[in-house]
Amino acid sequence: MTTAKRFEELDVWQRAKDLTNLIYKYSTDGSFSRDFGLRDQMRRASVSIMSNIAEGFESQTQALFIKYLGYAKGSAGELRAQLYVAKDQGYITEEQFSEMFSNAEICGKQLAKFIQYLETQPNARRMREDGAEYHVE
Repeated sequence: MTTAKRFEELDVWQRAKDLTNLIYKYSTDGSFSRDFGLRDQMRRASVSIMSNIAEGFESQTQALFIKYLGYAKGSAGELRAQLYVAKDQGYITEEQFSEMFSNAEICGKQLAKFIQYLETQPNARRMREDGAEYHVE
């Protein structure tokens, strides 16, 4: 098991960061950049994944951490739904869709495994100052 001392060390947070960068990259040009509602909502959803992981990690209890990871997982699902809209409107290519969708899907699976792991830990009342320990395959 790997022990993370900072949220930046979590594989799922790093993947969420990469996903956010992809969303910003592909929503900057063309007609996608002019669809302010969808563009901004997708950016907010991707940032929400990262932010909720970080906020949960920094929270004082394991129960809060799990709750925030659940919010992050919800945002990953929201983003996957929005990717269909972006593809159907011709804002992104099939290849771009697949790249972002795959990353969002993996984020969701990592979050589910992380939540499952944390729920099995005997010390579910309080996070240790030295971070969380988990393993995702």
